[in-house]
Order: sequence, then structure tokens, then C-alpha cells
Amino acid sequence: MPTKIRLQRKGKKGQPFYHLVVADGRAPRDGKFIERLGYYNPLTHPATIEIDFDRSLYWVQVGAQPTDTARSILSNQGVMLKHHLLKGVKKGALTEEQVEEKFQEWLKEKREKLEKDRKEKELSEKDLKKQRLEEEKKLNEARAEELSKKRAKENLKEEEEKAAAESQEETAAQPEASGEEKAAAESQEEAVAQPEASEEAPKEAPKEEPKEAPEAETETATAEKPAEESAEQTGKEEKKVEAKEEEKKEEAKEEEKEEEKEEEKKEEAEQDSDKEKKEEASDDKEEEKKE
Repeated sequence: MPTKIRLQRKGKKGQPFYHLVVADGRAPRDGKFIERLGYYNPLTHPATIEIDFDRSLYWVQVGAQPTDTARSILSNQGVMLKHHLLKGVKKGALTEEQVEEKFQEWLKEKREKLEKDRKEKELSEKDLKKQRLEEEKKLNEARAEELSKKRAKENLKEEEEKAAAESQEETAAQPEASGEEKAAAESQEEAVAQPEASEEAPKEAPKEEPKEAPEAETETATAEKPAEESAEQTGKEEKKVEAKEEEKKEEAKEEEKEEEKEEEKKEEAEQDSDKEKKEEASDDKEEEKKE
């Protein structure tokens, strides 16, 4: 069998790289080889290929058959193109200078293509980074909006609770104020009624004794006093109302204390009854044992 140009696997599990070798076709893949031409690492981006161009071209010209993967590697490096052009020299279709010019043009085009691909890849990576940053910004903005909405709802709830509590306090304070206002109004009505009665009395007095003018003056002075007395009475009545409310509160507290005492007495009576039952049961058991 003819010699072959093929790949020989190296490296550990999951991280392979390959040697490009010339070996006998009957030899195993990783066995003996005649010459090593270079190596190929597919794990890098782009893949790294380093070969001895002249020796590879020599073995191809001699007749060594490359495998499919080895052929693609050699054509990538220009070995197969150079071999094809040199065949034209042997046939007389081309000169060596023309072959060299065409080969150098091909190399130049390939380098430009590789640089273009590299730049496009860099740009694509930059674009991907920009897209990721924009997506992250959008996500952050959406999260911030959600948090602001939640906080606004919580603030509204707190304000509503405060308003409800204030309204409850106002409604609770209104009955007390209305009671006080009623008492004050009643006291004022009584105070107004008293001066009217006092004014009627002095009007009747002059008819009986018109000659006694000094007594009428004293009666007018006495008519002014009830107004002051009415104000004092209103203050006293307000104090009485407050005293009654305090008495009611004290009575309610005493009732609560009495109820608590009754509950405690009931609990003690239940505990005593439970103890008596237990003692009776123990006595019955002792009697049964004695029998």
C-alpha cells in the first residue's frame, strides 16, 4: 500500500490536537510514522495549523496520498495549489516565475480574507457586548419601575390607613364633644331664663311701691348678678358631667375586677372538684385492692 499523509491524535480526553505525519498505509493510526510534517489544533479560534511547506510539497509530489482531512489542511496552506501549478510547469503551460506570481497572489488574497474575517469577528463580538449591555439596561429599568410602583402602592396604603385611623378618632371624639355642647347649651338656656324672671320681678315692684326709687336700683343690680351666677353654674355643671363620667369609668373597672374574681373562684372550685374526684377514685381503687 502507498504511503499516506494523515493525522495522528494526541492530547487528553476532550482536548485533542493532531500531528500531520507521513506513514505507511498498513500502520495503525497512532503507530509508527515515517516523518512528521506539522500539527493541527482545532480547539483554537481560528484553528492553528503549522506545517513544513517544502516537505509537505515533496511528499505530495512523490505520490503520498493525503486523507480527506489532511488534504483540506494542505489545500488551506497552499500545498495542493503549488503542486497543481508545478504540474503545469512540467507540461510546459507555465513558467516557474508565473507559478510563483500566482502563488503569491493567492497568499495575499488569503491573508486579506483572514484579516477581514478577524475584524468582522471582533466587530460582531463588540456588537454582541453592546446588545447585552442594552438588554441589561432595559432589565434594570424595568425592575426599577416595578420597585417604584410597589413603593407607591405601599405609600398609598399607609396614607389610607392613617386617614382611616384619624377619621375613627374624630368620630370617637364627636360624641363626647356633642355631650359637652348639649350640657353647655342647657346651662346657657337656664342662665338666660333666670335673668328674664329677675327682670319681670322688678317691673312688677314699682307698681306696688312707686315712691321707693332706691329699692328699684338695688333690684336692677341684683338682676345683673344672675348672669354671673349662670356662668358659674355652667362651669359647675360641666364639672359634674366630668365627675359622672369618671364615676362611670371607675364603676366599669370595678365590674371588670369583680368578673375576674368570679372567674378565678369558678376555676378554683373546678380544680377542687377535680381533686375530690381524683381522691375518690384513688380511694375506690385502694378499697378494691384491699377486697
